[in-house]
Amino acid sequence: MASYTRTKRNKAGGEERISIARYLSSFSGPMIFFLVIVAVIFVMSVFFRVSDIEVRGNIHYTDEEIIRAIDIEEGDNLFFFDRFAALSRVFAKLPYVEEVSVERKLPNKVIITVTESQALAYIVLGDEEWTIDHSCKILGKATKEELSGMIPVEGISPGTLLIGETMQTADGNTEIVDFLAQVLYQLEERGLYSQVGRVDFSDSRNVSFTYADKYTVELGDGRNVEHKFGMLVSAMSQLLDGDVGVIDVSDGTTAHFSPQ
Repeated sequence: MASYTRTKRNKAGGEERISIARYLSSFSGPMIFFLVIVAVIFVMSVFFRVSDIEVRGNIHYTDEEIIRAIDIEEGDNLFFFDRFAALSRVFAKLPYVEEVSVERKLPNKVIITVTESQALAYIVLGDEEWTIDHSCKILGKATKEELSGMIPVEGISPGTLLIGETMQTADGNTEIVDFLAQVLYQLEERGLYSQVGRVDFSDSRNVSFTYADKYTVELGDGRNVEHKFGMLVSAMSQLLDGDVGVIDVSDGTTAHFSPQ
């Protein structure tokens, strides 16, 4: 450390030199570290406060609903905001949210990006219709208006349904739920869901669905679901506009078309 000195008069009228370096060294290392930490915390608490919140990707929920669920508001400190706890709150409160990220942009902006689930199908429990997404997550009770364009799922008896949780069957059959989730995912991923009339799980070894008011598609059991849909798409691309009948991909190796 460079040595700086200053001079002052002593009681006897003489002069004595005081080393500032020696003076500063009287502060212990831990004390200096503590003062630095205090200064950093003070700067963060004063200057990095949220003044701009932007929400992206939301359709089902408003910006205000997303912000309230995350529990962030203008004036909150960016550095003391717990993003992981915030994400847990969103999933618990807003079942249509499938993915969400919270990005901090210094000095004072927060960007919330949301991917929402889409209600693809519904299942009947008693006299109520409950909507589900491609992963069989329960999204809520459906109104009659909301059912238009959704796929009715038949042949599965649901048990207790909890909004935001994966659907359960009355007998606890998780394999059936997984099979249905694979079917719904393939229908959504391949852009087929809008023309599906119904999905029938009455026989889990021979699941079928109607398509475009022209075809009955026989999937068979839950093996090789993705491959079966690949064969289905290939088979439909070779059929003529006027063809009506059964497309059987249940054996998982060959697609068979039986005209009606």
